Amino acid sequence: MNEPADLGVEVAVISSDAAIITVCGELDADTDLVLQHQLAGQVVHGRRHLVLDLADVPFMDSSGLRVIVRTVNEVRNVNGSVSLAAPSPVVRRVLDLTGVGMSCRIFDTADAACEALLGRQGEVSESTVGDTADR
Repeated sequence: MNEPADLGVEVAVISSDAAIITVCGELDADTDLVLQHQLAGQVVHGRRHLVLDLADVPFMDSSGLRVIVRTVNEVRNVNGSVSLAAPSPVVRRVLDLTGVGMSCRIFDTADAACEALLGRQGEVSESTVGDTADR
């Protein structure tokens, strides 16, 4: 049997209620719990606004998608938000096909997502990719 692939997850707190979570590796049934635990921990510690940097995620299946959707629902319960940054074309296709882009904002870069998050009262950044949820 093959060993499950490792998933790297790094957290950078950018304000008392916001963090950037950088994910590195394939996000699938073998690795989804790693990300789920990290995201749940951030919510427990009061981080209501999360940016998931997916630039180094070459593949994501329905298990990874489930973790993202669960997190979106959890932070909505505390008036928070989840933004996705820099998904690869393969990951972006999964997000588009499943409609996840309708429930969270997707940005070209993590920097653009952070700028939009920290300047929440301004208009949506021009670097936003795809549709932006109004709610």
